[in-house]
Amino acid sequence: MTALRPEREDLYDGERPYESSGGARPYGGRRQDPPTAPMPRLTEEGLTAPPPPGEDLTAAAALPRADEETMALRIPRPTGYGAQSEAARAGTGAAGASSAASVTPVAPGGRAARRRAAKRRGGRHGGVRDAREPAAPPADRDPQRPLSRVEARRQARLRKPSPATVASRAIGEVFITTGVLMLLFVTYQLWWTNVRAHAQAGSETHQLQDDWANGKRNPGVFEPGQGFAILHIPKLDVVAPIAEGVSNKRVLDKGMVGHYGEAPLKTAMPDARTGNFGLAAHRNTHGEPFRYINRLKAGDAVVVETQDTYFVYKVTSMLPVTPPSNTSVLNPVPPGSGFTGPGRYITLTTCTPEFTSKYRLIVWGKMVQERPRSKGKPDALIE
Repeated sequence: MTALRPEREDLYDGERPYESSGGARPYGGRRQDPPTAPMPRLTEEGLTAPPPPGEDLTAAAALPRADEETMALRIPRPTGYGAQSEAARAGTGAAGASSAASVTPVAPGGRAARRRAAKRRGGRHGGVRDAREPAAPPADRDPQRPLSRVEARRQARLRKPSPATVASRAIGEVFITTGVLMLLFVTYQLWWTNVRAHAQAGSETHQLQDDWANGKRNPGVFEPGQGFAILHIPKLDVVAPIAEGVSNKRVLDKGMVGHYGEAPLKTAMPDARTGNFGLAAHRNTHGEPFRYINRLKAGDAVVVETQDTYFVYKVTSMLPVTPPSNTSVLNPVPPGSGFTGPGRYITLTTCTPEFTSKYRLIVWGKMVQERPRSKGKPDALIE
């Protein structure tokens, strides 16, 4: 049966603690001793938990029953009894007792009293808190409830980076950008310049060979940057065009080998009866045709191919390190080369150590064969 049932009349002196009008009347004397175990009470609100032993039932009964349909002022109930009663109605058994123990009493009073209680708990303005540490949200705040204006501003200030953080980020971005630019520059120097120079040098070599095959003869005097011969170093697998002059922009940076043909460093041509045929090229980047000339040994062949003739030289000696100002290495009879008199010589010059231009590396050779192209290639190019 789910309907409400009246309480037992024999437990009270003729008057019920709650009347239909909603008022509360004091308990009268009991006709018999209370039972050893407290029994639950049945009211219009349902079956409620009994008060704990020692609880003053008179004070609780003296309070008027809350009228749910009115907005009038109400007398607050005692904190302990109300909290325990609410907790008892919220749960049953051990779960109800645990919920009752976790309920926090509400501080009575107005707004000023609540503010003082918040200060004592270290709330809005109470306690000492590090300004850099974000304020922890109250434990009893509903996470679904939107933040107040003050809380939103406080969290916005905490999320805003400090000037030191902004400066460190800017410095880090500058370093990263600089590193990326340096990496791109190194890639350009060590890889892309070689790719472009090889393409330009190969095109010039094919153009020379086509002109010779078509019978086009070059004049005896060449303009700066004009190709007139092809250099072969079989041991190093080098095939590069030789152009007049040693200008970086016109000759060397295009992957070609430059001839010292301008004063004051003017050297002889290969077909001269005596003299020193001086050549220069990059050791690193821009095609690097002289990258490994330090590996040449005495007796290795160096061949210069022109329109009519193959000039074959044999390596005789090497100067590993010398200052760039030592131009005597291009003399008709270079000192330190081992040559004792005039002859038909070749001199190869490049930078050393690698990836620097601090010193110069010198390789000398002596002509051993002059073979017309009409007789075919020399043995040095066939082997």
